[in-house]
Amino acid sequence: MQALLAIARLTFKAAFRFRLVPVLTVLLIGGVLLLPAVIKDDGTARGLTQIVLTYTLGLTTAVLGLTTLWLACGTLAKDVDDCQVQMLVVKPVARWQIWAGKWLGILLLDGVLLALATSAIFLQLQWRAKRLPPDQQAILRNEIFVARGSFKEPVPDYQADVERVLEERLKNEQVAAMDRGELRRLVTEQVKAQYQVVLPGWMRTWRIDMSPVKDRLLNQPLYLRIKFFAAAEKAADTYAGIWEIGPIEGPTRQREILSQAPETFHEFMVLPNLIGPDGILTVQFRNQNDTALLFQFEDGIEVLYREGGFLLNYVRGVAIVLCWLALLAAVGLAAASQLSFPVAAFVSLALLLVAFSTGTMRSVIEQGTIREVDHDTGLVANPNLFDAASVAVFKGMLGTVNLVRDFSPIEQLSNGRSITWGTLARAAAQIVGLVGGIFALIGIVVFQRRELATAQSQN
Repeated sequence: MQALLAIARLTFKAAFRFRLVPVLTVLLIGGVLLLPAVIKDDGTARGLTQIVLTYTLGLTTAVLGLTTLWLACGTLAKDVDDCQVQMLVVKPVARWQIWAGKWLGILLLDGVLLALATSAIFLQLQWRAKRLPPDQQAILRNEIFVARGSFKEPVPDYQADVERVLEERLKNEQVAAMDRGELRRLVTEQVKAQYQVVLPGWMRTWRIDMSPVKDRLLNQPLYLRIKFFAAAEKAADTYAGIWEIGPIEGPTRQREILSQAPETFHEFMVLPNLIGPDGILTVQFRNQNDTALLFQFEDGIEVLYREGGFLLNYVRGVAIVLCWLALLAAVGLAAASQLSFPVAAFVSLALLLVAFSTGTMRSVIEQGTIREVDHDTGLVANPNLFDAASVAVFKGMLGTVNLVRDFSPIEQLSNGRSITWGTLARAAAQIVGLVGGIFALIGIVVFQRRELATAQSQN
């Protein structure tokens, strides 16, 4: 352990010798302070959050992420090229300790810089929030400076309807010749639409079970978050609807007549104590338009409630960002364990680019091939072993990437969503423990087997 900490300390000091820390500190603090000054917000709580929190925290993550990759590739590759590692391996220091010590040193540096930048963001957000109008400050306190949990209605079991419609369609000889998998997908989407669509003049009821937190929410307001799509080919600016919230047979119900834009999120406050004795919050919507409206299962209707404060939530979100940086450090060091600095940097950036190409991966998996597909069916005409192998590889890659991308702390903080300790633990386990551990294992094994005696100085 002493040797590992010594390597970490040397790696941390090396960043100061390279003048990386002073330059990066000025760059981060300058970006955090100058970006909100250059880009003016619109004077609303959402505008302030978008500029001061979302943009600046995203910029901080991007700058530190690229710097972490560069430093991780450089610190190990250059030590090998300059024959510094050879001086270490002849001492009673295992190669895995060298590798892990460098990773720990980079992570410590990232932690210090991330703490400085995110502290500046938090202080600036608090200071500028005081300059907002009182009504916008109230929105900020209730919707953003808070950690909010959420409940949704369970997705109904519509598989029986899918099977029934599928069998009816297969009786048609023309349909029977189609690919059964593609037909099932089309039927599934049609059946789902029937559950999600509210026809003109019709009413849709959602029953949301909030019994786990019912007692905690006495005299506490809730917030209903909604998003819908219009079925009309040319969507209007807004669509009117009547919302009724509370027990249908209860003494009090909340009634809201709202006109809202489609394809965007809207929130409005739900009065306290409208949850029924059984813990069910009943939400009804009557469509007052001449076109159907669609509320998707994923994000159509959601009830938000206060679960905690903003500061601790903010700290947990920043900790998830640090987990991302720890993974990038492992990726850079794994590449530098065998490759020279320029090649290791190129490979690391290529892997980072693949991580942002999930749309292409999903397309290959849905089509069943990376080759050209039939434009009529959207599927490959004659699948072969190569197609099956490529789809399997892309499924593995997509599953690995999703382990990291399942967490979006910046978006959650900007929307006042709760980042629980369980979420943080799961992020650390998946991002650092599992995916980062895979890269660490590869890097240590490769570095352990590398012949260092052949490395020659570039100078």
